[in-house]
Amino acid sequence: MSFFDHKDFDNHEQVTFFTDPKTGLKAIIAIHNTTLGPSLGGTRFYPYASDEDALTDVLRLSRGMTYKSAMARLPLGGGKSVIIGNPKTDKTPELLRSFAQSLNRLGGRYIAAEDSGTSVADMKIIHETSNHVSGYHEKKDAHGGNKSGDPSPATAYGCYLGIKAAVKHRLNLDTLKGLTVGIQGLGNVGYRLAEMLAKDGVKIVACDINDEALSKAEAELGATIVSLEDIYSAEMDVFAPCALGASVNLATVDKLTASIIAGSANNQLDTLSTGELLHARNICYAPDYVINAGGIIDVCYEQIGQYDPAAVNKHIEGIYDTLMEIFQRSAADNIPASHLADTIARERLAEKHPVVEFKQTA
Repeated sequence: MSFFDHKDFDNHEQVTFFTDPKTGLKAIIAIHNTTLGPSLGGTRFYPYASDEDALTDVLRLSRGMTYKSAMARLPLGGGKSVIIGNPKTDKTPELLRSFAQSLNRLGGRYIAAEDSGTSVADMKIIHETSNHVSGYHEKKDAHGGNKSGDPSPATAYGCYLGIKAAVKHRLNLDTLKGLTVGIQGLGNVGYRLAEMLAKDGVKIVACDINDEALSKAEAELGATIVSLEDIYSAEMDVFAPCALGASVNLATVDKLTASIIAGSANNQLDTLSTGELLHARNICYAPDYVINAGGIIDVCYEQIGQYDPAAVNKHIEGIYDTLMEIFQRSAADNIPASHLADTIARERLAEKHPVVEFKQTA
């Protein structure tokens, strides 16, 4: 099969493969679109079953980053990188420095950040060799304290607001109290989201491959723990996918009891037709790259060089309004929310008018 015929190739500007036998680095960096600015996206370190799976992931994720930045009105393009391997056993400082050299070869067209399998500490190691990385600065939080470069709290906050928007639209409720949310994945974002929801009186149903995270959620948040397979059929009002992608598909939709899907995972839908299925079944879907944009907003303001927690939070709070626009237009025009979000993102790309000025820092 020709690369250009790949089902997830979407006129990407550049896709580059990097290897370093000395450190074991095997990486792919995909730059989807730089219309609004340099591409920025996380570096995912994951033991893909095949190189084809890694390529598919980086192509889909980079396209999602283009639309995510456009929907959030950021002066950034869309890009993503994947490192093939097990982060627990294969990740070394030498490998990360080799990856940093790969970033340098792209000359700033792609800026890396934290993602699944990488951390703030990893970004700091990468920054030893490359300036084309973000998410490593210490900065002030909204309460005047210090916070790390981890964008997870911002992503969780945006997701929390997105759930409130979906509940307002689909259930016509101004409160989350008494509702049940099923959270698939209690990682950095998923657990923080669970904490926010629990404070609002939400009942949490959760699953994860990490038994320690499950025990903590059960003890601290009163969460009901279910298996990975049973999360879909559990009784809940909102299903929040917060793990890896493609968890919303024909098989799982048939099991769902929730009338809302709103979570932080990227590429939640396995295919475009699944978005049509959700619309036909009157399931309110919050498009993933809209609801999970809090992290990229946080990282973008870090890149500007003047991190203002109040300005960041205000920008993240715009996620609520953007989702309400999508939900309302979807209902009025009888168009799946997933399709409509793509349309609006392309409209915003065409406008070429982000709301903050980008200035890359060293």
